[in-house]
Amino acid sequence: MKRTIVVGDIHGCYNELLTLLDKTGLRPDDLLISVGDLVDRGNMSREVWQYFMTRPNTITLMGNHERKHLQGTLNYAQEIVKVQMGDDYPHFLAWAMTLPYYIETADAIVVHAAMEHDIPLHEQRQDVLCGTTAGERFLEKKYGGNSNGDKLQNSWTDHYTGEKPVIYGHSVSGHLPRIVNNTYGIDTGACHGGYLTAIELPGFIIHQVKVARDHWKEQRVQWQIPVLESKDWDNMEIAAIHREIESLAYIETPAVKQYLQEQKSSLALLDGSLPEIKAQLDLFAIAHHDRLHTYPFKAFLYKSRSGNLKVEDLRKSLNTPAKIKQLQHLFSDSLLVGRSHRQ
Repeated sequence: MKRTIVVGDIHGCYNELLTLLDKTGLRPDDLLISVGDLVDRGNMSREVWQYFMTRPNTITLMGNHERKHLQGTLNYAQEIVKVQMGDDYPHFLAWAMTLPYYIETADAIVVHAAMEHDIPLHEQRQDVLCGTTAGERFLEKKYGGNSNGDKLQNSWTDHYTGEKPVIYGHSVSGHLPRIVNNTYGIDTGACHGGYLTAIELPGFIIHQVKVARDHWKEQRVQWQIPVLESKDWDNMEIAAIHREIESLAYIETPAVKQYLQEQKSSLALLDGSLPEIKAQLDLFAIAHHDRLHTYPFKAFLYKSRSGNLKVEDLRKSLNTPAKIKQLQHLFSDSLLVGRSHRQ
């Protein structure tokens, strides 16, 4: 008999996934469904994605983590995966864009996170189905807390009275699935050293494997420097760089502390160069007063000529390291002196 195997949030736990599927006795003609959140936090997100992308007879639902990647709202977990995937990242995004938000089989409805009990399946909100922050806020407003005092994204299960079971993930239920009112919550915290869980249909047989390590705890440390090095610091706004450095100040890893200190020192040097850049602009405006319009930094030159240019003006306008470096480069002797002679 053809079966359906529904797997909870995998979060990059590839080896555990293979062990779990082996435990279920997965056959080529079995339908394999992921509730979503294939990636992030675990140690082998690329391998999990490639498995679900290439295996025939497989469906992956849109999880909130896939949606974060698609929308470019990258927190640390997503930044790690972007670095890990490298040149494959655009292909991952293109694949993720095709993911459905729910699937209904003969035996069950499968969603990533939640659903409204009184709305037809085809009219459900996508942000509710995949568990975005906006979706969770909507459920909070609609349902309030649930009878067990659990997180509000589970409160919909208190109101579900449908005949067809609903299988979902997203909210860690502990080491065992959360089964209430014909709903099955199967996120059992795999990436945190919990369990990876699957439900075999039509019998609703639970399969689990224990994850031996807290992958997310390890990944957070292992990828700190690669993620920092992948950032486009030169084109970030300087205020944003300072905020980023502040947000990471809690990290005690020596290599990270040194890297962040180097970034702070670099910003201090750039800021310290602004008075000299202003002086150069003032001199240049005097020397080339008849052709100020020909230079890419003419706005500064005109302001200097009228006696209104201040260092703070430069600080506001040159708001990325790249912009300061570009003006420093233009003011190098070899460039401006040569250009002045040509003109």
